[in-house]
Amino acid sequence: MIEGMLDRLAELYVERDAATLKKEQDKKALIDSVLTPEIRAKVAEIEEEFSGPANSSEFLGMIQRLEDEIKSEVLKSGASVKGKVLQAVYSKGRITWDTSAMIGYAEAHPELNKFKKEGQPSISFRKVN
Repeated sequence: MIEGMLDRLAELYVERDAATLKKEQDKKALIDSVLTPEIRAKVAEIEEEFSGPANSSEFLGMIQRLEDEIKSEVLKSGASVKGKVLQAVYSKGRITWDTSAMIGYAEAHPELNKFKKEGQPSISFRKVN
């Protein structure tokens, strides 16, 4: 029952994505049909001008290196740092427990169960690999 519903949901996702893609293609085709070659050339020049260095792999690499350096320094300091526009927020590592082992231990020591909290179940959708 649920498997069939998931399959239908996947089909709807594909239909939605295909419709969105077709709509964008149709829109581009209509726009292209009313443009003269001169206007198309001018639009291409404008696209070229605005695609510039901010999208280059060198520029994106520079951003990645600076992000990595900031993360490293914040980890060393162990504290959040604020700039004028951005902040690097330091968060302590989460503490986790071996749930299976703790459940077994709590069976022998039921007084531990008063410290146990169980959240609400949740559902997420993921693609099957």
